[in-house]
Amino acid sequence: MDRSQLMKGILEGCILKIIDDSETYGYEIVNKLQEKGFREVKEGTLYPLLLRLEKKKLIQAAYKPSPLGPSRKYYSLTAEGRSYVDDFYESWLLINKSIREIFKDFERRMPYDDFEE
Repeated sequence: MDRSQLMKGILEGCILKIIDDSETYGYEIVNKLQEKGFREVKEGTLYPLLLRLEKKKLIQAAYKPSPLGPSRKYYSLTAEGRSYVDDFYESWLLINKSIREIFKDFERRMPYDDFEE
């Protein structure tokens, strides 16, 4: 299955939530996503999404000094971004509930734990 289209919208919501937790920069966002199971996400995937979120005015960026070299571009949520995170999670809960209901017989045959790495 081509997961890219499914992942695109999910990633946006997850990126916004990571930024909502604390102001952060791209490389750190990639690491957090990978730690949480999004192992296929690379910096080349992330930066176009960050640019799109910035254009949509859901995040804002500011360059700040880095203790390890050149300045880094740090991202924080706008008020619109915070509202989007709330809406995203509410939508996710509803979609997740519907999908689980449709696939409940499938889950009995293949519990979620079978998909963990």
